[in-house]
Amino acid sequence: MSRDAQTIVWFRNIGRGDVATAGGKGANLGEMTRAGIPVPPGFVVTTAAYRRFLVETGLERALAERLKALDVDDGGALDLISAECRRAIETAEMPRALKREIADAYNELGGGPVAVRSSATAEDLEEASFAGQQSTFLNIVGPQAVTESVQRCWASLFEARAMYYREQNGWGHMDVDLAVPVQRMVQSQAAGVMFTVDPITGDPNRVIIEAAFGLGEAVVGGMVTPDHFEVDKVRAQVLQRELATQDKMLVRGPAPDSSNPNIWQPLTQFEGRRAKLSDAEIIELMHIGTEIERHYGAPQDIEWGLADGEFYLLQTRPVTTVDSKSADRDIGAPPPQADAPILSGAPASPGIAAGRIHFIRDVSDAAEIEEGDVLVAEMTTPDFVPAMKRAAAIVTAKGGRTCHAAIISRELGVPCIVGAAGATELPPRAEVTVDAVSGSVYEGRLDQLLDWWKQATADSDEARIDTKTKIYVNLAEPEIADRVANRHVDGVGLLRAEFIIARIGEHPRTFFESGRQREYIDRLAQGIRKIAGEFAPRPVVYRATDFKTNEYANLAGGDRHEPHEENPMIGYRGAARYVNEPELFQLELQAIAEIRQQLPNLHLMIPFVRTPAELRGVLKEIADFGLKRSPDFQIWMMVEVPSNVILLDEFIDEGIDGVSIGSNDLTQLTLGIDRDSERLAESFDERDPAVLRSIESVIETANRRGITVSICGQGPSEHPDLAERLVSCGITSISVTPDVIERTRRLVGDAEARVLG
Repeated sequence: MSRDAQTIVWFRNIGRGDVATAGGKGANLGEMTRAGIPVPPGFVVTTAAYRRFLVETGLERALAERLKALDVDDGGALDLISAECRRAIETAEMPRALKREIADAYNELGGGPVAVRSSATAEDLEEASFAGQQSTFLNIVGPQAVTESVQRCWASLFEARAMYYREQNGWGHMDVDLAVPVQRMVQSQAAGVMFTVDPITGDPNRVIIEAAFGLGEAVVGGMVTPDHFEVDKVRAQVLQRELATQDKMLVRGPAPDSSNPNIWQPLTQFEGRRAKLSDAEIIELMHIGTEIERHYGAPQDIEWGLADGEFYLLQTRPVTTVDSKSADRDIGAPPPQADAPILSGAPASPGIAAGRIHFIRDVSDAAEIEEGDVLVAEMTTPDFVPAMKRAAAIVTAKGGRTCHAAIISRELGVPCIVGAAGATELPPRAEVTVDAVSGSVYEGRLDQLLDWWKQATADSDEARIDTKTKIYVNLAEPEIADRVANRHVDGVGLLRAEFIIARIGEHPRTFFESGRQREYIDRLAQGIRKIAGEFAPRPVVYRATDFKTNEYANLAGGDRHEPHEENPMIGYRGAARYVNEPELFQLELQAIAEIRQQLPNLHLMIPFVRTPAELRGVLKEIADFGLKRSPDFQIWMMVEVPSNVILLDEFIDEGIDGVSIGSNDLTQLTLGIDRDSERLAESFDERDPAVLRSIESVIETANRRGITVSICGQGPSEHPDLAERLVSCGITSISVTPDVIERTRRLVGDAEARVLG
């Protein structure tokens, strides 16, 4: 059976490229399993199963029709349509064959208690938090209960909070599919969350761990205030410990087959005051986290559990909420002195704001929050997000710096304090000043603090560093383009198409077969246009699709059109595809041509070009389509293959305006090291002399020939010596991920000061 038609896939058979099949969470669980990271075993009820359910029950058309009348800004109508959609899914009769396949997989897993989690295709991806939008069910026992929980996960795709979130981010409700991982349950004695970068300061050398007794949902949901640990990643040393007294913990109940399988178990003060992890356990967990970060090549937000002395990883996602502006901001003078605060907690999202207190006890209160109110709650849930967007500041009585309130506040840029015991006892509608830099709440409006924060942030903006070397950003996610475009960045040096196409979910050849080329062009153009529009008039360099055959095969219909390759990394990819399948390349060119009519800041880059003749063929296709090179439309080439370095003059002779060094591929092909190899990870280094000599040769040739030369990669932001070397060689621009924009500019600025004087 083809992958896109499978109902069940096991973790051991999927990886990060299987988002279209397993959703973000499921794909990451498979990726970690295959990398040898300790993950409880399980399987995924695929997106194909979800689609099959909708089609066979007639719900696909019925839901689409009902959603036509949706207005998410009308809270009452949103709740009504949400309830109707969820009820329709939960009460529909699951097809008998589908139900049997899920039950058979559960029995093959060994039965017993399992966790049933949602995994949307727009969830747990780079730069897309989607935090807490769908449901999770813990300690589910028995085939019937598992299939019912799967159906409830599907229904949660239409929770009002999820529908609101999708509308705000431009996702179509019927475009997002839901897979459901079913995973052997870990009965954690302690559990929590780990960030492999400080999410508040952006310090890449600091690991943040939050831990509580019992199941980890209590930490994620902010239902308890956890212990907080900070660890030096380089020295493997615990730097900070903040112990919280926990009065209850979430555990498996005595009747796990009931509708409420989990209960709160009270803790004595003596029990609750103990450290949730020993120093040795903290360091062990930190090492596991850095291993995962190294495997993914980016900072991770990880959920973990500790059971019977063993750590298990329950989920990982890219960190999406590092506040780089606050992290890199030099506050300068200390804040003015203020009277003693009336409340204190942990700062979770930096900032200072004043407003009148408005309590939210449940979602029914959320609509009453007005612009400028200070939202105070025991804890927040995803249902509170619309109210959180209107709040001047947020204060919660419980929760840690990795809970829902903290993550969403950082994403929204709203000052937030968490774990402020007694917050719900503050006088209603009293005016307060929330200092989420120090974690203090003051009575009344303190203009001296507000003015200090305004001045500090204004000074920071005025004193921002300008560099001769352009600092570009690598971007794949249209939904965050507006936030990233507001940063001190000179443009987009690498617009990856793969995420947009993965969201489309179908192999482009299937659109040809069904005569739907126009649909493919429109959906591709929608994502590209969003990014180009937010950054205009700054340049946006779109890299044509560089899916490998195994990645294309994971799209719906892909198995029919993609050859099996033993080593797709050096197989049928990049420019070779455009030459051999020009009709598919023309779909991208059509999208580019249409966007450029309104947004001439969009340019094109060709990836993985092996020979000058191959480049010549691609350039001819582009010219024949009517896209002519000019100062307003540049064509770049990725430098990833050693032949690009050796024959760069010949490639330039074919007619290109710039090159961008793809340091990851160039390193692996120069050193003969698979960049995903765990055993060879220590030897994979773009600062290897052979790689550096190649990079320097490319920069020298590009400068001599008068074309732009850029580099895409994290190296310059992590290694000051590399940044200085690139600047001294004359690199034109450096393109990095959003989390290190400011850090890279500072390093480049320092390097320019030393090299250029």
